Amino acid sequence: MASDSSSTATATVNTTAINALPCDVISTHILTKLDGQTLASTACASPLLHTLCTEEKLWRDICNSTWTSISDPRVREIIPTFPAGYRSFFSDSFPTLHHGSQTNHNRRSTITELISAVDIKYQNTNVFSKLEVTNTGTHSFLCSPFWVELLDSKSPVTTPAKFYGPGDDTILSELENHTTLSWIVIDPTRKRAANLSSIRPVLADRSGVSGEVKLIYATVMAGDWSEHVEWKMEVTCGVKGGGELIVKEVNMEVVDLDGRILSGEDSLVILEEGMESGERKLGEERERYMEFVEIGRERRGRVVRRQKEMDFEDKIWVGFFVILFLLFLWSLWGE
Repeated sequence: MASDSSSTATATVNTTAINALPCDVISTHILTKLDGQTLASTACASPLLHTLCTEEKLWRDICNSTWTSISDPRVREIIPTFPAGYRSFFSDSFPTLHHGSQTNHNRRSTITELISAVDIKYQNTNVFSKLEVTNTGTHSFLCSPFWVELLDSKSPVTTPAKFYGPGDDTILSELENHTTLSWIVIDPTRKRAANLSSIRPVLADRSGVSGEVKLIYATVMAGDWSEHVEWKMEVTCGVKGGGELIVKEVNMEVVDLDGRILSGEDSLVILEEGMESGERKLGEERERYMEFVEIGRERRGRVVRRQKEMDFEDKIWVGFFVILFLLFLWSLWGE
């Protein structure tokens, strides 16, 4: 009890001391040094700090330093229209979207345009950024498998990152441990955003033939009929002879437990509900992904076993009718 009182008193003294500083000193020399999470927490300390911590410029600078891709003029026009501008955008986009509630299967999506703001960093240095606008209101998109492609193998991008140590295993380990992906999707009509990436890879694999490294980033979300779906992002990388890191492919799809790619319509319904009611938090992405993969593997295994059982039953029935037919012929021959 005494310890709690002491902590409260210390916090009160610290808050009072900070409040005694000139506002321009707090804004210029203290708040500008904080990251988004710390700034949001600081805003709860006192009414004065709340006012200073909600300055639009602070949040604009934090967002721009966190995500290079949102410097695109199209996004710079959209973010200020969010309820609290850049502060709302950061709250929506950091860290990762988690949505565990069942999707309303009778709902129709109202998202007619989806903006993808994608940033890849290696060792905390930005190596690839791109903004992609997808027209999601067309019949062809809604009825086709959900697929967003930012980069294909025909147009690889050479990055500033370089590898100096030899060995494919070293490259695989380096990319798995030090490559992060942020994939923010923005609904400009409803003024909402969400980061669908797990930030760090949930899986990394190297091709023995080409030497390419495929990094999988994923977020598992609730889907229709109590099912779960995986928002799966793949980044394919390679290394040039001089050690330069190349980004070859960047794409995203939505997969169910049976391994089928969801349609654009079904994917957008899940995304829209996730944007509205999902939590933004970080942690257990790899565990959730591995659990999803294992459940899907078990389900597909049961389907295969059931199919084999049905095939065996069909063979028994075929054999039974063949025997009956032969007996019938035998009876005719005996007559």
